[in-house]
Formats: sequence, structure tokens, C-alpha cells
Amino acid sequence: MGSSNQWDAEWEVSEELANKLISNQFPQLASKSVQKLGHGWDNTVYLVGTEYVFRFPRRKVAINSLRMEGKILPKLKDYCSIAYSIPLFFGVGDYGYPAPFLGYPYLSGEFPIGLTDKQRALSARTLAIFLKSLHAFPVQIAQKNGVQHDHRNLTDIAMRKEKMHKFLSDIALHFSEEEYRALSNYLEQLRTEKVKRKYTFLHGDLHFKNMLVDEKGKVSGIIDWGDINIGHPACDLNVVYSFLPPDARTNFFKVYGEVDEETKILARLIAVYIPILIMMQAIDHNDERLIDEAKANINRALSD
Repeated sequence: MGSSNQWDAEWEVSEELANKLISNQFPQLASKSVQKLGHGWDNTVYLVGTEYVFRFPRRKVAINSLRMEGKILPKLKDYCSIAYSIPLFFGVGDYGYPAPFLGYPYLSGEFPIGLTDKQRALSARTLAIFLKSLHAFPVQIAQKNGVQHDHRNLTDIAMRKEKMHKFLSDIALHFSEEEYRALSNYLEQLRTEKVKRKYTFLHGDLHFKNMLVDEKGKVSGIIDWGDINIGHPACDLNVVYSFLPPDARTNFFKVYGEVDEETKILARLIAVYIPILIMMQAIDHNDERLIDEAKANINRALSD
């Protein structure tokens, strides 16, 4: 896929550098181990001892997002029915590292990879209560704290559809002929080009790499709030299609409340679009486990 991808790091944070930054600025943590947990598009993540997680931006675009997390996450206590980490440690760049960084309490759990439909259905009500409450966070407060409006222009379905057509060649070999045809047919039959804008406070990047589940497979934690924004609720509601099996979706909307058809169309599109991006990065990194899970998310989103 070439050497210049939108998920490539602009700077790396090694274990040695993370240790120096943390121990120098937070001496009370100096005796604790520092172990890399992984990285996403925007941040490298380290486990400190067994109690804390630190996130270090790996791209310039992530700096403002991290700062926004530091301002907004403490204000969400009364609006989050699922555990999430409130920042406790606010670090600044040093030793040549140019970005701020944050430390949070560690949330136990695993990523929801390889779950059965029965396990996924356990979270229908949990996710509905969570999103109904989160989406009630006052937009005025978000705006006063600098939260931006739909910075990715997600309501423009035509643009998203065009991008997806270009991505298909990068992922085609990882689908069966039947799966690939279903995805292609979905895009060809998608006639809606744009949906009406809505103004709701959003997590902004809700997918299986930003969710944690307990030993039963039930959602127990929500992480990585770097894409907080004000926009269309379909952005978060994509999990109704990517995460929940078809027979659990009615139960979700009974609790969350019914939404209009445009919202469902956009939510399903995003439920396909986000896993495609995750899949492309996983292919670039030869991560078969993530490739398979992303593909399963896409297939689930296309199922009625």
C-alpha cells in the first residue's frame, strides 16, 4: 500500500522515552513498570504498573484532540453509564518529544474480537442506555469548551461512498467472492447522497478497537475519546450495525428511541466505512486477527 498512509506515525514514542517522560513529570510513578499496549492511528498507549494507561500522540493532528479530552472527559461523569477513563495525569512534551500526553486509570477488559452473536446481543440495552445519555450532553457546554463540529463531514454520503470505492481494491483479496459482491452491491444501490445535519454531542469514533468487554462479552468500557465532536448521532449509532447482530437492533432502538430512516442509512454506511479503514491498516501491518474482525464487522453491518 506504499509507505505514506494516513495512519503512519510522525514520531514514535519508545518504551524508554515513555518511561523518562512519565517518571520525570510524575515521580510518584517512577517505580512502576512501563509496557507498551499498542497504538492506533493517533496515539501510542502504555500500561504503567497495573493501574494506569498513558496515551502519547504519534501524529500532530492528535494533539488538539488530546487536549480536548483533558477538558471534556471530566465533565461527562453524569452522562456516561459505561465505565470510561477520566484523565488524572497531564504531561507536557520533553526530551525532544513535542506533544502533551495524558494518563488515565486502567480499565480492565478485552477488545470485542471474535464474539458470538449471542454475546453481542447482551450489550444491546447497555449500549442504548449509554448512547441515549451521552447524546443528551448539552451541546452548549461542548461548544463553550471548544468542541468542533463534524470535522470529517460525515453527512456527505456521496464523498464517503466515492472513497470506499477507491478502497475496495486494497481489501478485495480478503473477501470471498460472495462477500465482495455483497459489499459492491451495497455501494451501488446506495442512492442517498447527503443527509440533513444534526447537532449532537458524540464520542465520534465508536468501534471495536475503542470498546472493552467483560468475561461474558458484554460491553464494559469505552476508550479513546479523541474524536469527540458535535455532529450527526448516526456517527455513534454505527455500532447498532457493526457490533450488534440484526436480531438485537430492535431491542436497542426500543431503549434509545426510534430514529429516522436517514439516520439509519448513515449509521449503516459508517458501520461499513470505519471497519474498512481498520482493515486497511491491519492489512498494512499483517494483523490477521484485526483483518478478520474488521471483515466480520462489515459483513454484520450489511446483514438485515
